Amino acid sequence: MDDHGRSKPTAPTLYALDTNVLIHDPNALLNFEEHHVAIPMTVLEELDKLKSGKHGVAAECRQAIRLIDQILAGAEPEDVEYGVPIQRGKSGPCGRLSILMSKSAAPVTWLPENLNDNKIINQLVELKSRNPGLSVVLVTKDINMRLKARACGIDAEDYHTDQLVDDVSLLSKGYHDMPGSFWDRVSKVDTRQDHGRTWHRVQLTDNLPAVHVNEFILDEQGFVGWIKAIKGDELVILDMHQEPLLHQEAWGLKPRDIHQALALFALLDPDIHLVNLSGAAGSGKTILALAAAIEQTMVSKRYRRIIATRSVQGLDQEIGFLPGTEAEKMEPWLGAITDNLEALHMEDESTHGSVDYILQKVPLQFKSLNYIRGRSFQQSLILIDECQNLTPHQMKTIITRAGNGSKVVCLGNLAQIDTPYLSAPSSGLTYLTERFKDFPHGVHITLQGVPRSILAEYAETHM
Repeated sequence: MDDHGRSKPTAPTLYALDTNVLIHDPNALLNFEEHHVAIPMTVLEELDKLKSGKHGVAAECRQAIRLIDQILAGAEPEDVEYGVPIQRGKSGPCGRLSILMSKSAAPVTWLPENLNDNKIINQLVELKSRNPGLSVVLVTKDINMRLKARACGIDAEDYHTDQLVDDVSLLSKGYHDMPGSFWDRVSKVDTRQDHGRTWHRVQLTDNLPAVHVNEFILDEQGFVGWIKAIKGDELVILDMHQEPLLHQEAWGLKPRDIHQALALFALLDPDIHLVNLSGAAGSGKTILALAAAIEQTMVSKRYRRIIATRSVQGLDQEIGFLPGTEAEKMEPWLGAITDNLEALHMEDESTHGSVDYILQKVPLQFKSLNYIRGRSFQQSLILIDECQNLTPHQMKTIITRAGNGSKVVCLGNLAQIDTPYLSAPSSGLTYLTERFKDFPHGVHITLQGVPRSILAEYAETHM
């Protein structure tokens, strides 16, 4: 199998990359082993249009263009057409990169040329008609384009190289619910007390699931254990005690169930630098994160400010048309933040007055994802909402903004992806969950239930 998940053919295949693949992963053209990678001229033109301005994908387009230029730099025109070797470190050339152009005076056109997608498909039809033995594959994140290509006799597939799981139901939830008692599954245990905390060194048996550092174990007897180390067939578990967890409080907010309690615990723990909360609409992701953020900026002063941002399809294109400062432009998109502030102050005499007061007093900054690039945030709590709409590359770009003393909180729901070329398995939220499952300073929790209202819960399960 090659990196792309296909069986190796007898001769190298020509993979034509669509624009959305290079936006999704600007380094995509390096991931096709010994095969020929072709960039249609139409794709270069689309990258050129998107590389400037306030588009949310401008940085990805510029990076893809720089990589193409780096590989093709100094090549003769005929070499660019034939294919320039793709150099990868010291391993020598492997595969070729070319720019795909129409060759015939009267090109073979199966589809009307009014759409860029159709132009690319027509080019591949023409290329195949000139080279009957050549294996040509269109790689695109656009399902409809794949269907059109197959209808025209061109093989087409999705880009899966950075996809770590095929089925999101296999993703870790951050905890393991065990029927009965956890201790019935343990062959040997060594318990010790240290600074008021109880630690268990547990010998694993075969009937325990695969576990990772910083996951939790929950059983029906009320045991809550936090896996702090894995050494061969031994686990080092910190006994968490359920009652104190359920009685935690942040800015007046108390958790409603054990999963929210675990999330709040992670949000308030200074040794946890990344908290990744996923779950259905109304499961409490945003309100828990916001309450913990205000508590740690206003009360404990652990962080100097809260940076709130979110991924919204079309945000970076449309934000420039809204009046006011960057913060004022962002407010309509961050209504979830102000809605949750109101929910936290429902019992106050004047909820609206309390929210205005908090917004004035709390060092809360609304930032567009476009303005976060290139920044470094020190001693900040960075809240990223709607993470399911980020690509893995965008997710990396944002998380690497965290400076000394900062914490990143990622919130998302894989059932609500709005970006056309993303699916649940290829989402940045899935990528983050899988990549960070062994990070000793990160916690992932999938929140359960829909406590928002009886109506919301019924809609979530029946619609």
